[in-house]
Amino acid sequence: MDDSRGTAFSTHEDRKSSSEYPVLVAKDGQLIGRRWLIKESITIGREPECDVIILDRQVSRFHARITRDDKQTILEDLGSKNGTYLDGNKIEDNHSLSDGDVIQIALVQTFAFYASDATMPLSDKIPLASISNSLVVEEKSRRIFVQGKELTPPLSVSQFRLLEVLYMQTGKVVRRDELIAAIWEDESASGVSEQALDALIRRLRDRLAELDPKHQYIVTVRGHGLRLENKLRK
Repeated sequence: MDDSRGTAFSTHEDRKSSSEYPVLVAKDGQLIGRRWLIKESITIGREPECDVIILDRQVSRFHARITRDDKQTILEDLGSKNGTYLDGNKIEDNHSLSDGDVIQIALVQTFAFYASDATMPLSDKIPLASISNSLVVEEKSRRIFVQGKELTPPLSVSQFRLLEVLYMQTGKVVRRDELIAAIWEDESASGVSEQALDALIRRLRDRLAELDPKHQYIVTVRGHGLRLENKLRK
């Protein structure tokens, strides 16, 4: 992936406020509540090289692309197997996006497109207002919200990393060895015991239960691993 894409603009373009760029907002699915500025182009798919990663087998490795220039923003399907939909219609060619358009990727992840931050509804500027019955992980700020309430004090580094890995694969079973490698990293992971992981899981469950004691977000799938069950308001 070309890391220069977000900065390859004219001097005038570089000075633009982030509020002037088009915005892509995840409305449901595993990415719910997350947002991306479209400065030049973003690629959506299953591969780690994509800008927007959807970890679902129904999503193609490189599924769709949104490209912006001075005049318009274009949605393009990249030959995906299960299709890209714009306002409920499967697209075959490139389509110009309009403010408020709804984009669906293989019908497993829905996004809303806004021409700028200024046109974004308040419910999307504050995602918790529209998803108050779910768990939300804000990766950049490292804040956790459960049923619309912020979890305080913040999680420890290892607790946050455990939740982050599960959150990125909501509804999927993540193996215990994958969790250990992601949380403790490199060579140090080889010396981490199963008991240490169990203790971390227990502490994280206790923290989430502080705000939602009636729902088990972290589910153990015996013999396989762990799965995050996120409640979404219908």
